[in-house]
Amino acid sequence: MAAQQRPLSPHLQIYKPQLTSIMSILHRATGIFLAAGTLALVYWLLSIAGGAESYKQAQGIFGSLIGLLFLFGWSFALFYHLCNGVRHLFWDAAKGMDIKSVYASGKLVWFAATVLTALAWGLALTTK
Repeated sequence: MAAQQRPLSPHLQIYKPQLTSIMSILHRATGIFLAAGTLALVYWLLSIAGGAESYKQAQGIFGSLIGLLFLFGWSFALFYHLCNGVRHLFWDAAKGMDIKSVYASGKLVWFAATVLTALAWGLALTTK
């Protein structure tokens, strides 16, 4: 029997990225990144329990440029995942499902996550 030439399902070569697809992928990625950040939080808490020397070492790691970039990324991921999760709760209630509302709420999620991250870091830096 000869192999049939079946049409292939459209994939990334056919579809261009859209706000909705990018946000869906990013929501999953931020969930994974938040899990990694939780492990970092556990390390920090264990360093407190380990005494002054282990706490100083953890603070050195988190206070370094790479540590601060990790914490900044983790905080943005937290706020993005939170805001997008609220957006999904509205969708679960069948609210905002038309395409105009989907794009408007998507842009609002990006804006809110950026503002909340800036506020959190601004507050953290002013209370030091």
